[in-house]
Amino acid sequence: MAATSMTGFARADGAHGDLAWHWEAKSVNGRSLDVRCRLPQGLESLEIGIRECAAKYFRRGNVQVALQLSRGVEAADVRLNEAVVEALIGLAEGLRKRLHSPPVRAEHLLALRGVLEIAEPVEDEAAAATRERAMFESLSTAFADLAAMRADEGRKIEAVIADQINRIAALTEAAKLSPERSPETIRARLVEQIARLLEAGASLDPDRLHQEAVIAAQRSDIQEEIDRLLSHVQASRDLLAGPEPVGRKFDFLAQEFNREANTLCAKAYGRELTRIGLELKSVIDQLREQVQNLE
Repeated sequence: MAATSMTGFARADGAHGDLAWHWEAKSVNGRSLDVRCRLPQGLESLEIGIRECAAKYFRRGNVQVALQLSRGVEAADVRLNEAVVEALIGLAEGLRKRLHSPPVRAEHLLALRGVLEIAEPVEDEAAAATRERAMFESLSTAFADLAAMRADEGRKIEAVIADQINRIAALTEAAKLSPERSPETIRARLVEQIARLLEAGASLDPDRLHQEAVIAAQRSDIQEEIDRLLSHVQASRDLLAGPEPVGRKFDFLAQEFNREANTLCAKAYGRELTRIGLELKSVIDQLREQVQNLE
């Protein structure tokens, strides 16, 4: 599939031993591949591997990756800080006597910072490497799901773009077949303009008048613009049918479409061609908006 969107969201969970994790990955439009990570403290070293993994799945887009960790309670070594507890009990007992309040409750003490000390288990290098491989396997799952979502969205965008290309082709053919392009119509228009000049009493040299009429006719010719538009239409269809990402190339084609439509509007010498040119510009603007979403 050539047309792939740059927007999507995916998540994946994993676990190794007592440690569980949750990956989230989302992407939006971007001129290149930009990966930003939000990692727990102490795991910043994973960022290089995350970027390398993302590059295997995506070429463009701003990709945001977040990692959350949780560890089983049974794995933690929970200890009571006796020194802190004794100090707190002494302070609480003194206040109780002064205020004549009930004795302090154990759950109140346990809720205070520093009373409980939780020592995380020490992980050797082999265990850390195994755990890291498992984490990247689940990250790959998240990236694969994100790529699938982007591809699915790309298919929808491709259908919209194909319809817009067909509309551009139809409007270009309408301009090509417009009666306002016929030599008779152009000749009548020039005769009318010349007649208005002669009625105004202008002194015109016949030879110079003939030269100006030829130049005016050439300037009004839109055949080159029609040929280029039709060529861009074919190039667009070839891109959609190809296997490679098309975002950057389509962005260039959209600019070229717009350039030819602007020139056609500038050369238009009748209401019908002007209407066609303005409608072309409208469709091309819609095309440019869709193209911004493509990888």
